[in-house]
Amino acid sequence: MPWSTTTPMDQRARFIFDLRSCRYTMTELCERYGVSRKTGYKWAERYVDGGIESLQDRSRAPHHSPQRTPEPLREALIEARQAHPTWGPKKLLRILSNRHPTWPWPALSTAGEILRQAGLVAPRRRRRRRPQPPTQPLKTAPTRPNQLWTADFKGEFRTGDHRYCYPLTIADGCSRFLLACEGQSSTSIEQTRPGFERTFETYGLPDGILTDNGPPFGSHGLLRLSKLSVWFAKLGIELYRIQPGHPEQNGSHERMHRTLKRETARPPAADLQSQQARFDAFVQEYNDERPHEALDQECPQSLYQASLRPYPQQVPEVDYPGHFEVRRVRPNGEVKWQGQRHFLSEALAGERVGFEEVDDGIWSVVFATILLARYDERERLIS
Repeated sequence: MPWSTTTPMDQRARFIFDLRSCRYTMTELCERYGVSRKTGYKWAERYVDGGIESLQDRSRAPHHSPQRTPEPLREALIEARQAHPTWGPKKLLRILSNRHPTWPWPALSTAGEILRQAGLVAPRRRRRRRPQPPTQPLKTAPTRPNQLWTADFKGEFRTGDHRYCYPLTIADGCSRFLLACEGQSSTSIEQTRPGFERTFETYGLPDGILTDNGPPFGSHGLLRLSKLSVWFAKLGIELYRIQPGHPEQNGSHERMHRTLKRETARPPAADLQSQQARFDAFVQEYNDERPHEALDQECPQSLYQASLRPYPQQVPEVDYPGHFEVRRVRPNGEVKWQGQRHFLSEALAGERVGFEEVDDGIWSVVFATILLARYDERERLIS
């Protein structure tokens, strides 16, 4: 046998039935049904005015809202939007206020809400929050050679034999000296790292390197770290990244790329070897002969000096202070800490990371000079 159910409407009908029987006072009925006397009298008045049906729940919305936009204004705004589907509230209010300057047009936010309620505004897709790069771009320009190098790939193009060429370019940010311009068949780290190794062996190590966020310099993982940027950090090179979508933050490098493309790739050479010969000739002229406006018409060669930091024969392990707890990252990018495995980044596979307690139960997770994340002992999470 199913359970019997009682609705609020049933309770109110019984309340009225008991009230009409005159066997109970209003106070007794209200105590019996667990309501206030004010509510009891309200139900009784509703019943007298409209019968049992009047005991149904009523809307709590106010009958009149002084702040509500008048209906003629709402209709005019909707009609204007339908006539101009791509126009936003700012444009619509401008043309409507020109047509009817004495009408009390609503605020911009209210107009947008009116259009949204009318189904005339498509909801925006929420952009996925991406991890931020390890550091922000330099706020001041470099003042000495090797303080900051800039690196990038000039957009790919096909040589005469229909093979792709990806020019890797590395320059000194202070003197504009073009350190390398190598045509590669891909942007893989297997081809890019040897190009940097040759440059480091010739000119030494810079203090920092500024790149964009794309591969092989960056990735979609933790802090956009890649195998190449991890290698830079192990060499003691500070990582700087331009903000996504802002190539002007590496403006001098982009300007050099325009000159490089105009003088070496229009039209492209017959093959990659011939194209590299063009690059080599361009580098020599760019550094030794071509005056630069940004250098007061001096040549980069007259201002550049090689770095005093030599490229080591063997890349050293990252060293941490004695009070750090050190763990090695597993091949799958995980690190074991306090009995649990936590994923950091596959780019850090095989590397040592340090844990430093910075507050009660709060630890900083560090690789070289990069703050990777925080670990909270109470939540047992790395974030």
